Amino acid sequence: MRKLLKVALAAGALSAGAAHAGATSTTFPVTATVQATCSATASPLGFGTYTPGVGPLTANTPISVQCTQGTAFTVALNRGSTTGGTIGQRLMANGTNTLQYNLYTVAGLTTVFGDGTTGSTVGGTGAGVGVANAQTVTVYGQLPDNAVNQAAVPSATPYSDLITVSITY
Repeated sequence: MRKLLKVALAAGALSAGAAHAGATSTTFPVTATVQATCSATASPLGFGTYTPGVGPLTANTPISVQCTQGTAFTVALNRGSTTGGTIGQRLMANGTNTLQYNLYTVAGLTTVFGDGTTGSTVGGTGAGVGVANAQTVTVYGQLPDNAVNQAAVPSATPYSDLITVSITY
């Protein structure tokens, strides 16, 4: 009788363990925040060789803007690095000598491309289409054939200026 009792207890212990076996589950969130961002690249704007009295020179250059999808942006240009230059009258320098020029938002040269301050027009606006896809804002330039430029000192080295492009988003 003892042998039977031991076997019965062992079988009962096995079935009790099986009754308590089970499974459970849970969930956890996965999150990420997309940061709005923009970047820009610009190419040089070269007027070529200016011959006083022959006529104005015009040129244009693209600014490529890449922003995250739907990110609104504006493009602004400063007055340049030449002392005395303004948004209304930018200057290129060669030593102490200068040439007048300006930058515009349209090919008709009717709206000066500004820095976005009061009374100054920014030249490009838009919304990003993804950082892998550039949008182009064109800058139009003119070197006028006016009395000031006609009195410019000739030089073998070019007159130059450095414009800073600012993207606000």
